[in-house]
Amino acid sequence: MAEPVRVRRLTDQEGQKLQQIVRRGSTSSVRYRRAMMLLVSAGGNRVPVVAQLVQSDEDTVRDMIHRFNEIGLACLDPRWAGGRPRQLSPEDEDFVVQTATTRPTKLGQPFTRWSIRKLAAYPRKVHGRVLRIGREALRCLLTRRGIAFQRTKTWKESPDPDRDAKLDRIEHVLDRFSDRVFAFDEFGPLGIRPTGGSGWAPAGHPERNPATYHRTHGVRYYHGCYSVGDDTLWGVNRHKKGAANTLAALKSIRAARPDGAPIYAILDNLSAHKGETIRRWAGKNRVELCFTPTYGSWANPIEAHFGSLRQFTIANSNHRNQTIQTRALHAYLRWRNKNARHPDVLAAQRRERACVRSEKGIRWGRRPALIA
Repeated sequence: MAEPVRVRRLTDQEGQKLQQIVRRGSTSSVRYRRAMMLLVSAGGNRVPVVAQLVQSDEDTVRDMIHRFNEIGLACLDPRWAGGRPRQLSPEDEDFVVQTATTRPTKLGQPFTRWSIRKLAAYPRKVHGRVLRIGREALRCLLTRRGIAFQRTKTWKESPDPDRDAKLDRIEHVLDRFSDRVFAFDEFGPLGIRPTGGSGWAPAGHPERNPATYHRTHGVRYYHGCYSVGDDTLWGVNRHKKGAANTLAALKSIRAARPDGAPIYAILDNLSAHKGETIRRWAGKNRVELCFTPTYGSWANPIEAHFGSLRQFTIANSNHRNQTIQTRALHAYLRWRNKNARHPDVLAAQRRERACVRSEKGIRWGRRPALIA
């Protein structure tokens, strides 16, 4: 008659280790169950009793006891199998990733983007290559390779032949004469309507603004001026853009430096900014107009400050008329100039600056140098 299967005599260290795992538990349920099998068997119990106690198969208990008798406590650590053989080779995975990042129209497919179902079905139809991959496996593959489903972004290349010269000039005056550099631009149109925003409120109970589709008050345009050296922002609301309003803003900039020293005004290429009257006045009053490149208004320093105006005066507002809106705007400007280094103001400026200069994350929108 064969002898019953049971663990050999435990050493002190083995007994203490098994007792510790069973008493304290383990991060691995497999180690806990295996330690329980061995400890119960060491207590004189036979295999059927051990199997019933740990709710396992008797053959599994016998295999575990034999392995412990051979290699000791190392049998507690599971040795996972590799799973079923891989269905895709590294070359096949590269082909799937390359397909996912290629527009379907370039591959002769009648749609502009891939869905998971279409992408999984395409490799099965490619001539000379038969790949079978499920949708979930495809998702895991794309995630592992850093491919995500994202919104398409647009970008606009400046056709201005003097683009680099204009950007170099703006950089030069900002570096050398920052105390005499001003920026001007319009912000708008500003309508009278409830505008959604964000704010602190009890969870699940946000503030609500009424919705309206009526536009009975017309629109206004904020004409803003910014002193780079003083970090001061001022402006006024106008009914429309125009050369006369631009000239009035430039005169207010000139008045901010009454010493007669030359100053530099950065503007975009709106036709209302470069009329003959404005150029003639600028020449007489020692005001150099530094125009940003075409489609390059992000180079204007004032653009970063318009984000604060949107966030703190327009968003989450319900102004009743243009007068109240203008008062709120001017009240914020007074607070902003008094607290120019406030963390909220600086954070809003950083966010807006990152937004307007997000063309591939390159300063001034220049192309990156080719890496050898």
